[in-house]
Amino acid sequence: MSWGTELWDQFDNLEKHTQWGIDILEKYIKFVKERTEIELNYAKQLRNLSKKYQPKKNSKEEEEYKYTSCKAFLSTLNEMNDYAGQHEVISENMTSQITVELARYVQELKQERKSHFHEGRKAQQHIETCWKQLESSKRRFERDCKEADRAQQYFEKMDADINVTKADVEKARQQAQIRHQMAEDSKADYSSILQKFNHEQHEYYHTHTPNIFQKIQEMEERRIVRIGESMKTYAEVDRQVIPIIGKCLDGIVKAAESIDQKNDSQLVVEAYKSGFEPPGDIEFEDYTQPMKRTVSDNSLSNSKGEGKSELKFGGKSKGKLWPFIKKNKSPKQQKEPLSHRFNEFMTSKPKIHCFRSLKRGLSLKLGATPEDFSNLPPEQRRKKLQQKVDELNKEIQKEMDQREAITKMKDVYLKNPQMGDPASLDHKLIEVGQNIEKLRQETQKFEAWLAEVEGRLPVRGEQARRQSGLYDTQNPPSVTNCAQDRESSPDGSYTEEQSQESEVKVLATDFDDEFDDEEPLPAIGTCKALYTFEGQNEGTISVAEGETLYVIEEDKGDGWTRIRRNEDEEGYVPTSYVEVCLDKNAKGAKTYI
Repeated sequence: MSWGTELWDQFDNLEKHTQWGIDILEKYIKFVKERTEIELNYAKQLRNLSKKYQPKKNSKEEEEYKYTSCKAFLSTLNEMNDYAGQHEVISENMTSQITVELARYVQELKQERKSHFHEGRKAQQHIETCWKQLESSKRRFERDCKEADRAQQYFEKMDADINVTKADVEKARQQAQIRHQMAEDSKADYSSILQKFNHEQHEYYHTHTPNIFQKIQEMEERRIVRIGESMKTYAEVDRQVIPIIGKCLDGIVKAAESIDQKNDSQLVVEAYKSGFEPPGDIEFEDYTQPMKRTVSDNSLSNSKGEGKSELKFGGKSKGKLWPFIKKNKSPKQQKEPLSHRFNEFMTSKPKIHCFRSLKRGLSLKLGATPEDFSNLPPEQRRKKLQQKVDELNKEIQKEMDQREAITKMKDVYLKNPQMGDPASLDHKLIEVGQNIEKLRQETQKFEAWLAEVEGRLPVRGEQARRQSGLYDTQNPPSVTNCAQDRESSPDGSYTEEQSQESEVKVLATDFDDEFDDEEPLPAIGTCKALYTFEGQNEGTISVAEGETLYVIEEDKGDGWTRIRRNEDEEGYVPTSYVEVCLDKNAKGAKTYI
């Protein structure tokens, strides 16, 4: 099958068909371009989606990614980022292997098509010229033949006429001969041109045109093959990234399989464990023996005299199971201005010891964070301190590496003075050494606090403040009652304010100097220890079962009673651990009915 033989007379249709083929190729190029744009936009949207849900650095979200489920989600985001990269690869490969190559091929194809059809038109013009020459010689031959016939007839007529002179007859004969010769010449010319035309026409239809059409056919077939190869490349580009996309999906599946619910549950325990012990049983209060009953969390604070006294400070305080049950405040209770409470604090001698709690409350309200994290529960405080120690050790190691690098550089300068002055590095070495010393001192300080939390060091001396009070950092209690500031667990490490750098430091120092000179509080009764209590924290005192001691401050509703063994030993014990017997004649003592 050849276009030259089968379509010898379809030059114009072939020209239209080949142009249509080029249009199809350009349409396919446009299709691939739009596909690459879609792949790029899809990859961009996937990357933006992955970035949107990535945890922000140094934020609370970053801490949440310690859980295996969150780690799996983070792995999914990373795999989706790689997944987006494969779509970018698809776009790049389609652009380089299909779009660019086909665009170049289309330009070449247009030039080749133009050349072939130009050659075909040139052959058409040549055969048309030969045809015109043939027609012209034919018309001339026909005209000359007619002229020769007329001249011959005129000669015969003149020759038959007796009236015509011999000269006229001879002239007519010569004219007939001339016309006849012209007809013969035209005949010969016509015959020659006809033979030439037939040859040219044969060449045109059997040689030139078939060759041109064959080239056009080959060009068109190459175009068809090329578009087919491009379609295969289109599929292969997708197929090449399928293994990598499969690995991305396998990574997501692997991340999902790595989720460990038990591990996440343990992390929740580590994150929120306070280290406190659950509260013990509440003892039975026998109201049938008012003078001998055990002093409970409510017994002293619910008496009439106490009620009247504590109304000045904003109402009665009810008993509390520390640290899980919050105190119930009366809806009608209104907080008094801090200045009023401070005035009452200054005029009430038995409550002088609560000023430290006042300072702590004010510091929390003013947003001061204790340096030793004493506002946190024991377990959380230990974790924070350990984290701080690790950070400081890393900084120390960094500084030591820097010092080692500077030392090596100094040695190089000593061996090669032209490279630099060794003395110029002395100042830097001194500065780095000072930084290391500061970091070590800071580390020792935090290690001491950590050791204290873990029980490796003894409790600090008597000059340190008693750790007490349950503070909600989101809503710290107002300083309406000194007893409220003293609510704590037996370990007392939940809300101790260790930092002395708060905003009330100067004010607190002035009053501490005044209060330290106060005379010791007088005994208002005695108590007998019902159980043994180990006072291991600041502000508490150890008692043995059956031991008798002096009561110097009764329970203010927080579950603690202040007692004294001798002039140098006094502190707080849980009210439920002792049986209190108040002296009716003592100042400030209450009478129970």
